[in-house]
This record gives sequence, structure tokens and C-alpha cells, in this order.
Amino acid sequence: MPYIATSDGAQIFYKDWGAGRPVVLSHGWPLNADAWDNQLMLLASNGFRAIAHDRRGHGRSTQTWNGNTMDQYADDLAEVIDQLGLTDAIVVGHSTGGGEVTRYLGRHGTSRVAKAVLVGAVPPLMLKTDANPEGTPLEAFDAIRTELAADRSQFYRGLSAPFYGANRPGSTVSQGMRDQFWLLSMQVGLKAAYDCVKEFSETDFTEDLKRIDIPVFVAHGDDDQIVPIQAAAPKTVQLLKDATLKVYPGASHGIVGAYEAALNADLLAFIRA
Repeated sequence: MPYIATSDGAQIFYKDWGAGRPVVLSHGWPLNADAWDNQLMLLASNGFRAIAHDRRGHGRSTQTWNGNTMDQYADDLAEVIDQLGLTDAIVVGHSTGGGEVTRYLGRHGTSRVAKAVLVGAVPPLMLKTDANPEGTPLEAFDAIRTELAADRSQFYRGLSAPFYGANRPGSTVSQGMRDQFWLLSMQVGLKAAYDCVKEFSETDFTEDLKRIDIPVFVAHGDDDQIVPIQAAAPKTVQLLKDATLKVYPGASHGIVGAYEAALNADLLAFIRA
């Protein structure tokens, strides 16, 4: 299987499908690159080189004890892009992956990247503070950590419902989709999953967003129960120099159903423009 070795010795697994202009996709917590399979196939079938990696600690990548930080995630993404020799790339991040992409662009610049896409992304800051009253209280993230440590398997089964909006009236989300979420989630090491909660919830990406000097497409569902939109997308676009915001009515955090179909079309249009 394809891996790149990072400077600290971790092995980062990646998928590399198709040929053409590179599009690099960063997944959400607590999933892995397989969560992007539909988009990888879409992009590779439309003349792009589609690449997605498993974040360290997740999926097939090394389950590191240390280094489960947003800075290191961004550095790992930089090593994937650099070692694969990618230029004129489009980077796409969902949820925590949106934070990873944002920190990568803020920390490593845009010399290899032409555009970015943030989908249901955690920036600028998820945590509720005096300066960010729309955020989610720390107690909610403490509860996630408690449930992870106690019974992560049952926690992931439960989380699949709000993730995909399966707890909403009229939901058509399949049991198979929820089972896939559980399966991918169980592949992340407990330490990495636990550490990552702090990273996606407490990292402030404000300064990173201000540094980004390329076009960014910001997509968010207005019924996102995991990364509520009020503290996320509208604030993000205010900090970016060149941003386009699209809000998907009734869409969940997970990319599924009609939301996925609409987002796929918008993703292709933005990349091709």
C-alpha cells in the first residue's frame, strides 16, 4: 500500500486515483480517507488526480502516541503534498480536515496550492468563549472524551445519527451508511481520537484564515449538528480574502444524499472554474 514517511518517522497512508490536476482531500474526525471514496471516484473519473490520506492515528496510518496536534496534522499534509511533488493543487477539507487544510495554508503558505474548499469545517473556532459566544461549550467536548474512554464503540454508533441527520424526521439515511461510519471510526486509535477532540474544538484558526490568499469555496449545511453553522462558515468567510459561501438548506454534517449530489456538482464547478 502507498505510504509516505514523515520527518518524525510516522507512516501516512494515502490513496492516489486518476491523473491530471491534483485534488487533495482531508477527512473528518474520527474517519479516514475511505470517507472520501465517492468524491475520489468522481474526481478521478472527471480528469483529476484525486488523493486522500489517513490522518496520523487514523485508518492505516501510524498510531502515534505523540504528535496528535493540529500543527502536526498540517505538517503531515505538507509532507504528503511535497513528497508527491504536487503543484497547482486544490485542497479540500471536511470538518476536522477543514481545520487541517486551514492550518496547512496558514503555516506552509500557498506556493503549491491554487484553491481550497472547506466543507462543514471547524474554523474559525468551535469552542464557546467570551469572544465566540456562538460556539459549543467546553462541557460538550468533555462529554465526548468521557464517552470515548468509557465505550468508544457505542459512542460512535450513537454519533452516526446526528452526524448524518438520521435523527431528523423523514431521514432517508441508510443503516449501511451509519454502519460504515462506525467501521471507519473504530479504525482510529483511542489515544489519537481522544487527543483530536481538543485539536478540532479548541484550535483557533483566525490568523490562519487571514493569511490565505487563494480562492476558497466554503460549504456548510444549515442543519449541521456536529459543527453548528453559526460559529463556523459565516465567520470564516469574513476572515478570508477571497471566499464564496454556499449554505445547503437542511443539510447535515455528513455528506450524504441530496446534499452530497449538490456538493459534488459545486465541487466540480469550483475546481474547473
